[in-house]
Amino acid sequence: MRAWEFERRIRDNQIPRVLANDNEVLWEEQATDVDDRLDAAVKIYWGSQVPGSLAREVLAVAAIQATENLGMKVENADRLLMDGFTAIASDDIVGLHRATHALYEGCRNAKVDPSSDYWKFGLYDSFEDYARAVSIPEPTSLDMGDDLLDRIHAGWMCQIIGGAYGTCVEGYTTDNIRKAYGNVEGYVRKPNTYNDDITYELALLVAYEGKGRETTNHDIAYEWMSRIGFGWSAEDMALRNLRCGIMPPESGRFNNPYREWIGAQMRGAICGQIYPGNPFMAAQAAFHDGEISHCHNGILGEVFNALLCSMAFYERDVRKLVEDAIALIPSDSQYHHVVSLALEQCRANDSWLDAWRPCEKELERYNWVHAYPNAAIEVIALWFGNGDFLRTLEICGGCGQDVDCVAAQVMTVWGTMFGFEAIPSYWVEPFGDRLDTYVRDMKVLSIRRLSERTAAVARSLAE
Repeated sequence: MRAWEFERRIRDNQIPRVLANDNEVLWEEQATDVDDRLDAAVKIYWGSQVPGSLAREVLAVAAIQATENLGMKVENADRLLMDGFTAIASDDIVGLHRATHALYEGCRNAKVDPSSDYWKFGLYDSFEDYARAVSIPEPTSLDMGDDLLDRIHAGWMCQIIGGAYGTCVEGYTTDNIRKAYGNVEGYVRKPNTYNDDITYELALLVAYEGKGRETTNHDIAYEWMSRIGFGWSAEDMALRNLRCGIMPPESGRFNNPYREWIGAQMRGAICGQIYPGNPFMAAQAAFHDGEISHCHNGILGEVFNALLCSMAFYERDVRKLVEDAIALIPSDSQYHHVVSLALEQCRANDSWLDAWRPCEKELERYNWVHAYPNAAIEVIALWFGNGDFLRTLEICGGCGQDVDCVAAQVMTVWGTMFGFEAIPSYWVEPFGDRLDTYVRDMKVLSIRRLSERTAAVARSLAE
């Protein structure tokens, strides 16, 4: 049946109904509901609180900040922001919608700033460009039986622990976390498992369960649209693009000032889990997944964590693992500059705090959700944690920034290296075997069963 025939059949089978309410009431009811939802959504750009930590974030400011980090200059940025803040202060909702549109239009039409350091570094548009720039090791043969499952189970549990630990302190600076908590040695309040990091990893896993080696970023993107109701920053923009039929890689690049933030970096570990001991394929999977919502250095962040996790299946020396993963980031990229800076500070200092302070200063112009400061923290946490569970977590919490995303990825690497029995029971007990998510059709999961599913995908891809 042709589309026009289908539509005609619908009309032919509809008989006018006598309605109890008049036409005016029907219009008002529908319009009010739509307006309320759109008004609430646009207000979020001008001020919101992170659900876990209640840290304040202003995405409108961050959009201009992120655009400038990308080597662009937004014309009349101060006026664009002032218009929005004036509108929200005076409860001018029409003005707020106008100001929000103008701000993102300004970011979209930003001009290249030739004085920006951003343009001094190499940019990688495709996995093929990335792979030509580095020498990725050959796959390592692994025990794909019970040992694989144990490591994957440990990785998932540690990711859940890291996310729950970090979500309560994310968005704050090192100094202010230290003032409030000192060393963050445990859950600062009752933990839960809700976290957007895991959301996107679950979507990837389901895609690979269905398509195996043939999985593309389009397949993963369809799982996003089918299962994920909302996103934040880069993922929010990507979901908007996807719903309009703009598919990857364009979905990550188009009208998305947050495209080098942490959103891809925070989901790299799953790519290492489904390609254990195979860094080339893990990096490829991460690159293609990253294209859904990010580009360039944002994607390299996901590749970095995929490499760490994949190689953690055979490399037990934490510091060597960090060095090896950094060596697999193109040396002319800005991302390499950031993680190399962190590594240099680790080698030059005796404490994590002394290593972090120069990084914190150099990266201060980046938002706390940007990939860069958080990538530096990953390096420092792994290096000075050096295999100690609590110490590694404490460093993630002590540095601040996007703590849940950092701790979740870092601790997945830790769990992969050391196995489930090495996890202190205190950290596992609040969750037992239950994972709660906001992913459609995956609201409540068994962590053990999720690990079995991940191991099954890994085995199928290795055949």
